[in-house]
Amino acid sequence: MLRSMTGFGRCLMENHDITQQWEIKSVNGRHLDIKWHLPLSLHGLEPRLEKLVRSKAQRGRVDISLFLQFTGNAGPSVLFSEAQANAMLDKLKAFALSRQDSYTPDYNALLGIPVLWKDANEDLAQDLLDDLEEGLSLALEDWNEGRSEEGRALACDLNSRILQMEEWTGLISQRAPQIKEERVKALRERLSEALELLGSELEEDRFLQEIVILSDRLDVTEELTRLNTHLDHLHELLRLGKDAGRKLDFTLQECFREINTCGNKICDVQISHLVVDFKNELEKCREQVQNLE
Repeated sequence: MLRSMTGFGRCLMENHDITQQWEIKSVNGRHLDIKWHLPLSLHGLEPRLEKLVRSKAQRGRVDISLFLQFTGNAGPSVLFSEAQANAMLDKLKAFALSRQDSYTPDYNALLGIPVLWKDANEDLAQDLLDDLEEGLSLALEDWNEGRSEEGRALACDLNSRILQMEEWTGLISQRAPQIKEERVKALRERLSEALELLGSELEEDRFLQEIVILSDRLDVTEELTRLNTHLDHLHELLRLGKDAGRKLDFTLQECFREINTCGNKICDVQISHLVVDFKNELEKCREQVQNLE
């Protein structure tokens, strides 16, 4: 199933020891970039929890926050490295004095320095770890449900646009042979008129050579065949869904190349209008695909 990279998920769990609330927010991104906002005592869990997230997502910038409240003495205690903090503050004070500046330490800033804090207990209780993983899993499910819902809406929009482009491709296929016949007829008339003024006659063999060259320049059969193949592939990618964003983007670029060649080969007002509309529709599709995982 297709999923949008943009989404929001939440989970609130309570038991007799803890209250945990997870929030997940995500936006577009080329790769999976996870930013954690956990309590200081749980920073060491990030690698373990990140494995869980990576099993549920492939791309996007994801912010994950946890609000955690313990009942009584159920929570893990935290150790503060006073020696290291003193050494850092002494260095800053000496630096300020060397510049003849006054220095007043901001103790609140120490809260944001992870190396100064660690768990008092070497390992968190397994029950707590299980509870936290369960809460995160439920938040991820809620997040993915929202992303899947938006993915379905994007897929419907893209399918309708692809059907429109298929219709235009059919019109170009119908019009292209007519243009070739019109150009051949116009070429014969112009050559006949020019030769008549010179008192000469049109050589059929020479004319046929010119027609072969002109037909080759106007022939878009191969481009239209590849274009139809690419449009079919877009439908297939939307149907398969999973991890289709990059593949859809690449295939849309290939469609753009083929339709652009058709426009360059066939100088016709009707076809030119179709090519412009086709390119606009491809650009809208590419904008939509940028939201897909």
